Amino acid sequence: MTDDLGAGGLKFKREGPIGWCTIDRPAARNAFTPAMYYGLKRAVRLVNSDPDLAALIITGTGDVFAPGGDLGGRAEPGDNLPDGIGHDVLPFLTIRDSRAPVISAVNGICQAGGLLVAMMSDIAVASDRATFRVPELLRGIPDATYAAALPAHVGLAAARDLILSARKFDAAEALRLGVISRVVPHEELRSAALTAAREILQTAPEARAQVKRMLNERYGLIDYQTMFGALETSPEPREGMRAFMEKRDPSWIPSNIPE
Repeated sequence: MTDDLGAGGLKFKREGPIGWCTIDRPAARNAFTPAMYYGLKRAVRLVNSDPDLAALIITGTGDVFAPGGDLGGRAEPGDNLPDGIGHDVLPFLTIRDSRAPVISAVNGICQAGGLLVAMMSDIAVASDRATFRVPELLRGIPDATYAAALPAHVGLAAARDLILSARKFDAAEALRLGVISRVVPHEELRSAALTAAREILQTAPEARAQVKRMLNERYGLIDYQTMFGALETSPEPREGMRAFMEKRDPSWIPSNIPE
């Protein structure tokens, strides 16, 4: 297995037994192409199959970790997807189930699919400059991973708040709620992520895998059938994405909401 992740917006670098996967697509504010999503799965598989690698750290560039998928449907040179990949492109469960530790070093804006990457990592270390959001319902997307994962992290009341309001929140609130697990000064993010990797690698791999399996059962059912059915048949995702691209409110927002 090569270090080429098949995605122009991802960079992979080795630092001893640590693999660094950097989300590096600044022209699109690090928005994920389908090949980038699948490239994250390749990165996880690489650290799990290469005997010289023991852990993966995922981070971003500039002031953005990842804002989610590219709603414009654009691609990058170097993008390479298997034929007929379909919904298996999503990396979230692969990150969650990785036997090798996965750490997210959240350097900035983190929302939608980017926040799911962080949440599904074993440890998410965030810069004190990072900001977060769960914006899927703004686009008409009934996201099944969030519906299962966020209540497991923060409880039902807070999950309802974050998902149904789609409001932004800062690193301090994300830590307080349990969306992520560590916040550090921005300039210490890299060293803090390496510290987290070193700490996890001190634990016994087989026992760690068993504990992870038991912890992951708390997420419950992830109803992708309902989610992808809505994406294929409901007019709301198309209207939400069209409104986003046209920089207007989607048609379902009432016009007479009082201030």
